[in-house]
Amino acid sequence: MSKIHPTAIIEDGASIGVDVKIGPYCFIGGNSVLGDRINLESHVVISGFTQIGEGTHIFPFASIGHNPQDLKYQGEPSRLKIGINNVIREHVTMNPGTQGGGLLTEIGDNCLFMVASHVAHDCSVGDNVILVNNATLGGHVKIGDFAIIGGLSAVHQFVRIGRHSMIGGCSGVENDVIPYGSIVGNRAHLSGLNLVGLKRHGFSREVIHDLRRAYRLLFSQEGTQAERMADVSEFFSNIEPVMEILEFMSVESSRAICQPLFEDAA
Repeated sequence: MSKIHPTAIIEDGASIGVDVKIGPYCFIGGNSVLGDRINLESHVVISGFTQIGEGTHIFPFASIGHNPQDLKYQGEPSRLKIGINNVIREHVTMNPGTQGGGLLTEIGDNCLFMVASHVAHDCSVGDNVILVNNATLGGHVKIGDFAIIGGLSAVHQFVRIGRHSMIGGCSGVENDVIPYGSIVGNRAHLSGLNLVGLKRHGFSREVIHDLRRAYRLLFSQEGTQAERMADVSEFFSNIEPVMEILEFMSVESSRAICQPLFEDAA
């Protein structure tokens, strides 16, 4: 049975699932769709064509689904789709898509968005992603599964962040980050592999060893990047995470691949 506080405002047309809790002074727009067992604490605002999956918990003063912060936006009926079992903390903002980005911003499952983090228009966020306090995604950013975006970090528009990567706190990320990579700095550079995350998610010692060998070869100072990628493909063709990195680097992108400083690649 749902519990809706009498001060909450739910517009006509909104779809509310079962066992939903809506706290004091929340606002639910008429085009919103809330799944089962969602818990909205006080003062949460859900606007626009927003769909939220079951089991998601949203904390006070989050602003979900308001118009994109894009001057090209002309009121087109774009969407924000949020998966299941997400935790969205205080003052988080998430915007729907735009005509130029496919009209959709999409959030996966089991993510944690800490205080005041921001997901801009047309972003795609995978499963089990963490945005730490005040982390900011520009428009059209793509975040792979299990990535962690450190506190006070800013990710430039159109950047891709690979799976299992780690963005250090206070980083300015303007280039694509390879899967399993670890970066830090203003403007951020690749500082190695996310070894803590690899161990935490059960990657074997052998696979981690192969990843480290492939990383050193891939970002060495000898030859061109294409030559190094070819060598890595030949030597590590049966190591799936290595091939995932190569596939990521081979995709056409508007941003360059984030590179290490010379001493970090040694």
